[in-house]
Amino acid sequence: MAVAVGAFAAHGAGPQIKTLLQTGASYQLAHAVLGVVCAGLAPRIRLTGLAGWLSVCGGLIFCLALAFIGLLSLPPFGAVAPIGGVLMIGGWLVLAFAALRPSPVTA
Repeated sequence: MAVAVGAFAAHGAGPQIKTLLQTGASYQLAHAVLGVVCAGLAPRIRLTGLAGWLSVCGGLIFCLALAFIGLLSLPPFGAVAPIGGVLMIGGWLVLAFAALRPSPVTA
């Protein structure tokens, strides 16, 4: 979805919505990659699964909200975009917490 929205922003969107769509697409793409990395780490590092889900869901909500604002002229979705932003930030915070936790000592 991020690639499709980004391509439309680059080639088919008017100047008024181009920035909205490019921003949403770039955030979604970055957080989709983070989600895949977290999924790969989940079996070995606790909490990375949660970080991945928060990142992916946040990126999707954020991107969709900006797309709805730009493409469908639905300004009320401006109130939804921060929810996606909070979820993305939460994903990064959970990942940082998981990375900074001391490793359990095995005997």
